[in-house]
Amino acid sequence: MDRMDTTDDVDEKRMPMRHRRRAFVALLGALCMADVEAGDVNRLIQSTRELRAKLQADPYRPGYHVVAPEGLCGPFDPNGALFWKGRYHLMYIVQTEKGHCWAHISSADLLHWRHHPLALEPGSADKGIFSGGAFVDANGVPTITYWGLGNPGGICLATSTDDDLDRWTKSPHNPVIRETAHGLTVQPDGTVHGAADPSAIWRHNGRYYLLTGNLLVLREFGLKRQMPQHQGDTLYLFASDDLAKWTYLHPFYQSDRKWTRADEDNMCPDFFPLGDRHMVLFISHNLGCQYYLGRYENDRFTPETHGRMTWVDNHFFAPESLVDAQGRRLMWAWVFDGRKRETQAASGWSGTMSLPRALSLGEDKTLRIAPPEELALLRYNARKHGDLPVRADAELPLQDVAGNSIELSIEMAPNSATQCGVKVCCSPDGQEQTAIFYDAAESKLKVDTTRSSLGEGPKVIEGGPLELKPGEPLKLRVFVDKSLVEVFANDRQAIARTIYPTRADARGVSLFCRGGGAKVTRLEAWDMAPANPW
Repeated sequence: MDRMDTTDDVDEKRMPMRHRRRAFVALLGALCMADVEAGDVNRLIQSTRELRAKLQADPYRPGYHVVAPEGLCGPFDPNGALFWKGRYHLMYIVQTEKGHCWAHISSADLLHWRHHPLALEPGSADKGIFSGGAFVDANGVPTITYWGLGNPGGICLATSTDDDLDRWTKSPHNPVIRETAHGLTVQPDGTVHGAADPSAIWRHNGRYYLLTGNLLVLREFGLKRQMPQHQGDTLYLFASDDLAKWTYLHPFYQSDRKWTRADEDNMCPDFFPLGDRHMVLFISHNLGCQYYLGRYENDRFTPETHGRMTWVDNHFFAPESLVDAQGRRLMWAWVFDGRKRETQAASGWSGTMSLPRALSLGEDKTLRIAPPEELALLRYNARKHGDLPVRADAELPLQDVAGNSIELSIEMAPNSATQCGVKVCCSPDGQEQTAIFYDAAESKLKVDTTRSSLGEGPKVIEGGPLELKPGEPLKLRVFVDKSLVEVFANDRQAIARTIYPTRADARGVSLFCRGGGAKVTRLEAWDMAPANPW
């Protein structure tokens, strides 16, 4: 070792001056680069801490709903939902310097979500990634469909072979359904069909099928050219034997103006069996999330009933679902922010999903909607009340129940009341409040946000059909999570709205009745622990 050190010293002394100078400059450069890289990392760490502190201090950032980890996401459509090897996987659209991408999160309990690397980014056959679904093919390979934006764009596929679904490979056949104009295809014989927002693929009688949405067909041919056959919502059915070559078959169903308007489209479609029926879950861009229940026979869908999940606007948007190991059909949706764009930008984030909703078919062949049982794991600080009479046209404040991260479970006998329910996020003087109630006169579940905030946010009265049978109690599950309120009623109706109270004391909870008295037979309340890291 000593001899080698001495030899090195001799060699260095014999090195020409110019070589020693170059070596010194190279060494100095390497040291400077190391200092720069260390400085960059330190600045990144500091910026991360500052952003995290900002998000943690935001009074409107939900704690147990899925939210964008940072930045403004718009669109924020949930996509590619898949239960795979014991974990719930969910993709969503996110915007980076490259354009529209798919982000990816997963969870083992529906509550705590891990962020994966981006699942899909623009490149090769596409210039942006829009909505689609996920399924597992006949060989056990997870496969996602998506609308690849491009010129031309169209319907694209990607597959993954690793257990965590971290790496996705785009199909060399993309786009497998090619568009001839943005979001649509006109075939040589003049046949028109959509080439946007594919559903998840499914297998039936040995073949693969998927659906495409009709927004761009509706706009060009139904509304602009006023062609009646292209007005209203519909979907387009395709079939394949090998996932590479797809054949257009025909429109999947015929819409009816008794249910939907002529200017409504069908996008973000999700098609699946539910009990002994099938369900088409979708949005129209002007009126939001809705669904059909009906029969699937001979490669066609016949709607029997129609329902909506938002009524006064399109606030509840872009549904996506999966079926888990328990056989539950669980769905998510993007709940619109509702604030001004500059307010969102100043906050450093925008993008919130609804709670997962468990969908099932009732004995009467109508939809059942319930929160999943896993949410109970977040409960703490339980309170319980019973036999609480509420006088007509009066309010009953709950002295020991308050907060902006709570769950309420209420069973109430409406008796003679025309309206009865609960108010949350109430200021002591009632200046700010959000009312959730059953309207017996209109047979509706309603959420009134007209007084939810002295500042920003949608101020509407949202109402969905709910008819209680004679003697049937009103059963409410109410979830308040900072700027998001979700309510489930009798497992037959659900509403989600964003609210932005400005007052720090807008945390109260009150029971109320109008037009007659009612009685609360059971009330349970819990604080809800945040599941998000920030």
